[in-house]
Amino acid sequence: MRCIGIDFGERRLGLSYGDEIGVATPLEAAVEDQEAERIIHIVKIAKERRATDLVFGYPYNMDGSIGFKAREVDAFIDKLLRFISLPVHRIDERLTSNEASKGFSKGRDDVLRRSGKLDSVAATLILQDFLNQRIELPELHSDDDLDHFDCEER
Repeated sequence: MRCIGIDFGERRLGLSYGDEIGVATPLEAAVEDQEAERIIHIVKIAKERRATDLVFGYPYNMDGSIGFKAREVDAFIDKLLRFISLPVHRIDERLTSNEASKGFSKGRDDVLRRSGKLDSVAATLILQDFLNQRIELPELHSDDDLDHFDCEER
């Protein structure tokens, strides 16, 4: 599993990458002027990374319904799938942009937004949510499972 996370925006697309290791990392955002150029940017990255899945942040309304913004994402997905055929997963992205901006100073927010870095942080959060749902971590059932490790203090 090699996934490209995408935070859709009309002018910028935040991008991230993650695989079976289970850690999403930000990539350079697609900030080209024309939508067709942004699509080419995503296709190029997906091919370079040998992506197997596309994971889109999906902007459900607060009541869980699908609104205008979600339909914009669906329309973009339809255009993108003309150029690359990969499974698409839609992940609830409500409040992701707010979470992505935490930790950044207010003065730098506009610079980060224009560069697409904030969007790629949002894409990373979206993809990490997807990976967390898909990757099972080994469970320790008892302290006996630790017996084969040397856990003594030194």
